[in-house]
Amino acid sequence: MTTMAHRLWGLDSPTMTIDAAHLVVGAEGTVNIPLPGYLIEHEQGLVLFDTGMNPVVCDDPALLFGDRPETTMITSRPEQRIDRQIRKLGFDVTDVTHVILSHTHSDHAGGLYLFPQARFYVGPGEFAWSARPPAEVQHLFFPEEYMSPTVQSFNWTTVTTPVLDLFGDGAIEIHHFPGHTPGELSALVRLPSQNVVLTGDTVHLREAVEWTQPDPSDWDHELAKDSVRRLVALTERENARLWIAHDERDWADFGGPGVEIK
Repeated sequence: MTTMAHRLWGLDSPTMTIDAAHLVVGAEGTVNIPLPGYLIEHEQGLVLFDTGMNPVVCDDPALLFGDRPETTMITSRPEQRIDRQIRKLGFDVTDVTHVILSHTHSDHAGGLYLFPQARFYVGPGEFAWSARPPAEVQHLFFPEEYMSPTVQSFNWTTVTTPVLDLFGDGAIEIHHFPGHTPGELSALVRLPSQNVVLTGDTVHLREAVEWTQPDPSDWDHELAKDSVRRLVALTERENARLWIAHDERDWADFGGPGVEIK
């Protein structure tokens, strides 16, 4: 019997101004993309989907990126630290019981160290591949954020099946959609009034869904396009709303950061 998660929040986060062509093959113009995590309340635990950028970015992007271009591309505020966002909703970082890491890029894995008490989920092959990524995408990683002895000593589970039912009740399903990286994960969240699919980076913008096009930096473009098709099929099959993490249009449709979704 399927039960439901109680509530879902998209957390406020720094944003990055970037050329859309870096996110979807064939896209044009400049976009301002959120770099978020999501919090899901379930009767068996408090689940975090992605941990956003390293919290120091919220104080000053230069603390992480130095003189790299990202420093001037990112806009942030101290209150956007993921630990402060969680507290703003009435929880503490110690209340988080499960963390789903969509993949190891720095805008998703930066806050892992904040949750040593949690159980962590990562896609197959993700750590091995990201330990030696191709030179053209090395700038997307800070391996010390997820390969440090401390973080690697956490309670990690590798998702080895196409779908993992997190609590065994159908409320939160982890879906393996490889392409952007080998272990890319998305999540289906069943709520009392609606179903929501959190994309991670299976897609970056709506154009990727409309055109079935990959990100130019994807690990495997053909797998990425197949995953886009499977992502769309999942949303149609479950009559779910798609929440593309990096598309500000989707955030507007869901009411913006911090809004309670049931």
